[in-house]
Amino acid sequence: MPSTKRFQHVIETPKPGEWELSGYEAAMRITEKSNPLTRDLDKADAGKIVQLLGQCDAEIFQEEGQAMPAYQRLYSESVLTTMLQVAGKVQEVLKEPDEGLVVLSGGGTSGRMAFLMSVSFNQLMTGLGQKPLYTYLIAGGDRSVVASREGKEDSALHGIEELKKVAAGKKRVIVIGISAGLSAPFVAGQMDYCMDNTAVFLPVLVGFNPVNMARNDPIEDWSSTFRQVAERMQKMQEKQEAFVLNPAVGPEGLSGSSRMKGGSTTKILLETLLLAAHKTVDRGIAASPRCLLEILRTFERAHKVTYSQSSKIATLMKQVSTSLEKKGRVHLVGWQNLGIIAIMDGVECIHTFGADFRDIRGFLIGDHSDMFNQKAELTNQGPQFTFSQEDFLTSILPSLREIDTVIFIFTLDDNLTEVQTLVEQVKEKTSNIQALVHSTVGQSLPAPLKKLFPSIISIMWPLLFFEYEGNFVQVWRKFQRELSTKWVLNTVSTGAHVLLGKILQNHMLDLHIGNSKLFWRALALLQRFSGQSKALCIESLLQAIHFPQPLTDEIRAAPISSHIQVAREKKQVIPVALVSLLSRCSIPTAQARVAAAPSVCEAVRNALAGPGRKRGAEPLEASRPAVQ
Repeated sequence: MPSTKRFQHVIETPKPGEWELSGYEAAMRITEKSNPLTRDLDKADAGKIVQLLGQCDAEIFQEEGQAMPAYQRLYSESVLTTMLQVAGKVQEVLKEPDEGLVVLSGGGTSGRMAFLMSVSFNQLMTGLGQKPLYTYLIAGGDRSVVASREGKEDSALHGIEELKKVAAGKKRVIVIGISAGLSAPFVAGQMDYCMDNTAVFLPVLVGFNPVNMARNDPIEDWSSTFRQVAERMQKMQEKQEAFVLNPAVGPEGLSGSSRMKGGSTTKILLETLLLAAHKTVDRGIAASPRCLLEILRTFERAHKVTYSQSSKIATLMKQVSTSLEKKGRVHLVGWQNLGIIAIMDGVECIHTFGADFRDIRGFLIGDHSDMFNQKAELTNQGPQFTFSQEDFLTSILPSLREIDTVIFIFTLDDNLTEVQTLVEQVKEKTSNIQALVHSTVGQSLPAPLKKLFPSIISIMWPLLFFEYEGNFVQVWRKFQRELSTKWVLNTVSTGAHVLLGKILQNHMLDLHIGNSKLFWRALALLQRFSGQSKALCIESLLQAIHFPQPLTDEIRAAPISSHIQVAREKKQVIPVALVSLLSRCSIPTAQARVAAAPSVCEAVRNALAGPGRKRGAEPLEASRPAVQ
């Protein structure tokens, strides 16, 4: 493997950060740490938020540093070697497609990313005149693609049952299990099952923590922890019977929000190795390190191109925040696969910020008839599961208000007449329209369409000159546009909620407790900001979840899943529990104080400054959680 140092950096990647030092939040997994870059995110204006989140995204491409411990990174030789090995295994399946299958699987954001990539590579194969070879699994089924159903990822048995269904009759199945924090039981069960059945299955685990940081608490319906599964995979990797791809890319800009850097790195890593496999298989050669690096650098270039529009991204962020503050709604209308990115961003705001599903919603303009495994799952399921062009025209357009914002996301290769018609219809209802437009050098937005938008984020992509032309260049460009769109939308929706007072420092204070990972994250937040013991924080969290029902020993002893089932129906659980802890008040009093404050963060800040705060508790900036 040649050194990557001789490949010129496209962007100025950051120096190793404080988070890499062994003493920095030592009890926390990398994906749960607080990124030092954004510790004052809640005090930043729109322009600064874009800058900070852009710097966090740049950490994806950071080389190995001198700090200790030295984590393997995306460009590390060990990671590139494993990517090449997995690409070789994919090529073996591509050579005998009738008997093989590549399954991309995950829960939440990881599952939605699995959906997007399976659609993309099946489209590539169809364009090459080949039979589609990919499928996806997402915890909770197709409804989880377009709606927030995070709790479904807690079952290992559910993951195995779904895998057995899609793999029936196949002789060689590569299963790529995605779990950014190495934590989802849905994925752990599948990886374990594959290792028990290596004659058919090859498991590939993708995440962004070292294996020794994988989640190690018991899985309710399984005999192994995630860490035990990952350690077993590491041992089997010596014989190439399993693979673990887990570069460290640093903590999220918004602590624990793996929809952001975790989702982006998943896309970059897997699309690179899969595209390398496809590019070279027809020529009868193995993918090379240079091929991988060539693709990775195009993604790195996409970061520079995207964040060159920082000022306009900040303007859009302020517009979205203003609409939400006025109780308006934000609609993300994307063409083709950019519509999938729009849907993902809207759905993920629900559990990340405690948002209503109507606050920010994505819609897909174009044919989606062959995208889903079970499209019937989405039919007549209610407004939360609507996402199509028809849904937008019939359910959204007639009720648009001036306080609403509509963002149109398209490329200049799309049907611009169709775009203009829809923009004109929307503009009759609201003047708050924006465009995110992708073009290639030499293309320009038609003047009549350009005049309709008061503001446009125009992302111009340079021409690509590669050894391989045709379909692969088009796919490359499509992947760049998707990643760029994801970065813009993630930054805008996250920043808008920061401006609304939903974030404390760089922590999701109002996240929706929808699964066990989020339950433990909520507990860590209470410990971090209250300075109280783990036992007291658990008591306060359970009180906030179960109120008005009094806590009994039976409820306290119940499995985590039972608490989560109740918490899914509750709002503002964490801020209420935290105010109760800090002010030493009852849950009803804490609820009243949260309701009376301008924002959940202001309610907590008031409690932090109040006389009821625990004596001897560490200052807010220095406090550290005692558990993961």
